[in-house]
Amino acid sequence: MITALSVTDLTLVRGERVLFRNLDLTLAAGEAVALTGANGAGKTSLLRAVAGFIRPEAGTVAFRDADDDPIDPPEARAHGLHLLGHLDGLKTARTARDELMFQSQWLGHSHKGIEEAIAVLGLTPLLDLEVRKLSAGQRRRLALARLIGSPRALWLLDEPLSPLDARWRTVVGEMMARHLHGGGLILAAVHDPLPIPTRALDLGAGR
Repeated sequence: MITALSVTDLTLVRGERVLFRNLDLTLAAGEAVALTGANGAGKTSLLRAVAGFIRPEAGTVAFRDADDDPIDPPEARAHGLHLLGHLDGLKTARTARDELMFQSQWLGHSHKGIEEAIAVLGLTPLLDLEVRKLSAGQRRRLALARLIGSPRALWLLDEPLSPLDARWRTVVGEMMARHLHGGGLILAAVHDPLPIPTRALDLGAGR
């Protein structure tokens, strides 16, 4: 289980553009960090670099366990984290039920976790509907369900509250608080503040 994340001297380049240089970040169990900054500052790219989808120009991303031992990055990424992107990544032709089951089983589900996800995120009335018939907010709730259906320690979240209304933002805030209380970690790219205590890391104005 991941209990610490460290990013050291990280430099990210996309195309010909340097997003940032020599970035340092630490995140421990029970902590949340909110990545702020203008569009193009590198918030999403940093999440993707931590998840292993972008190779840094320089620097390291490291994970540690409860004994403060290093975890092999491929192992940590395969079994210890969730990346929830700005796009929901859902198959629109499937029913919400089939998509939830597929996502959760692919990521290592628990039956109790799936039932809890359905209850917490109010998915029961949506389960027999095709994903393409859901509103943007309903699709986001379905995407968020994998966080509960397949529990993992590190949540990498890109604008997780968009496009949720006030009721569901409160529910997701409660989900985040429970996750942190249980020793989880959250790294989130945001424009709007998260409804939980966070430490901010400003990536700047972008270019």
